Amino acid sequence: MEVKDSKLNWTLNVLARVVVGLVFIFSSFVKGVDPMGTSFKITEYLTAWSFFGMSFEWLVPLATFMSMALITAEFTVGVMLLFGAFRRLSAWLLVLMMLFFTATTLIDAITNKVTDCGCFGDAIKLTNWQTFWKNIALDVPTVWIFLTRNLRRKLRFERDVLIVLFAMVAMVLFGLYNINNEPCIDFRSWKVGNQMIDMDGDAQVKSYVTYVNKETGEKDEFLSEELVKRMEDPAWEEKWEWESSRVEDPHEIKADGFSMLDMDMNDHAKELIGMEDYLLIATIHHLDKMGEEGVKAIESTSAWAEENGVQMVLLTSALSEEVQSFMDEKGLDNLDFYFADATAIETMARSNPGFLLLKGGKVMGKWHHRHADEIQDYKLSD
Repeated sequence: MEVKDSKLNWTLNVLARVVVGLVFIFSSFVKGVDPMGTSFKITEYLTAWSFFGMSFEWLVPLATFMSMALITAEFTVGVMLLFGAFRRLSAWLLVLMMLFFTATTLIDAITNKVTDCGCFGDAIKLTNWQTFWKNIALDVPTVWIFLTRNLRRKLRFERDVLIVLFAMVAMVLFGLYNINNEPCIDFRSWKVGNQMIDMDGDAQVKSYVTYVNKETGEKDEFLSEELVKRMEDPAWEEKWEWESSRVEDPHEIKADGFSMLDMDMNDHAKELIGMEDYLLIATIHHLDKMGEEGVKAIESTSAWAEENGVQMVLLTSALSEEVQSFMDEKGLDNLDFYFADATAIETMARSNPGFLLLKGGKVMGKWHHRHADEIQDYKLSD
């Protein structure tokens, strides 16, 4: 299909490229901030999906490489669209990527095997259907970009090569930096400065209920105490129907499903996270994948904690026998250890191991094991 070269069509082409390009750049940037998070999401897809009985788990060791490749490709195409570099090539790449994204998110929305595609990392959470319809919305300008790829096309080979190379190198360096450090921008619940548990002892647990008006469909949420008063009206139950309820506990840890279990499966999360004094948590999401550098970081940090009267604990997803053997071998018998789901630990810190310092339920600091020596420079307050 040939599109007439007119001012209107060219203007629409530019607008479409700017819109889609900016979306691609934003999407790749928030994933580039945390390539390990995207790697974990790819691993989730590879283990959850199969095609005609064929599993993709054999690709799991390549998840980090696939993460960087996806992020770099998405960023590069976004930059190419925005600056009009290699317009025919960028149009073809865009169509192929959007076909892949749209098909993947449709299957995801139907099967719900992976509950969050991670298309905007941890910055923006979308449901599977929201993600699919977002892709459908992007498909419209994508088609126009493809149909008008030859309009007013100029050969600017050297300029376009420089743009592409700059985009690729910039994102690779940015991604590698965030892989070898904790993400430079933290979109997760365990962000430094976040209050993970309310320390106000007078705060009360609140119960909320939501009712729907049978005639208008209007929804109304209110405290359960108010419900008692409303139900004194005989006509209340004829007009309103219960939909849902929720409990707001100010003393719950502000991280869904988080726990710190001992060997008897007792949860100590609230008492530990809510400590008035300092607590240093060494997070190990995969004990079998921890290198010697990580082990040395735990050893040196443990010595510092003991010298300064800071309570330090290990939080891991490994089996108790493996943890006990590790601690005996490394002379870390002075530390208590607790168990949590690997995903919950990965949410706390991407590094394996990572370190979190808390006081009064607040995250005071977070460190990659490569920078564990910086913990010893932290100024402890009374």
